[in-house]
Amino acid sequence: MRRLVIAYAAGALFAAGLAVSGMTHPAKVLAFLDVSGHWDPSLALVMGAALAVFIPGYRLVRRRETPVYGERFAVPPETPIDPQLVGGAVVFGIGWGLVGFCPGPALASLAAGSTSAWLFVAGMVVAMGGYERVRAWSTSRAAARAT
Repeated sequence: MRRLVIAYAAGALFAAGLAVSGMTHPAKVLAFLDVSGHWDPSLALVMGAALAVFIPGYRLVRRRETPVYGERFAVPPETPIDPQLVGGAVVFGIGWGLVGFCPGPALASLAAGSTSAWLFVAGMVVAMGGYERVRAWSTSRAAARAT
């Protein structure tokens, strides 16, 4: 129960930070991405502040043998930069540039009742399900060819 409360508090703090910084406002995000027009550099300060907090905190935490509220650290393995990773980054960037939402701020915007956030999240869920189906189909085809 304690870990659930800590996870909820961390998520709520993250959502509040997104809201306070303006990351939940698609118009602000799109203005940041519009470097050839009416560019709004304020989100660069948000990203810089996030790195200024994360990097020293990560270094301190990694010195510990185990986490304070867990059995082990859940650090994903390093993976090579491959076409699938680059393609995913491109699709993510195009989506972010088209609508001004990325998954975290979109989820935080649901609490405000934003219709555009609800539509984005619904589309995101459908796209994730479609990806899983295509991946499963592709994997089964590759396995069938190997036999």
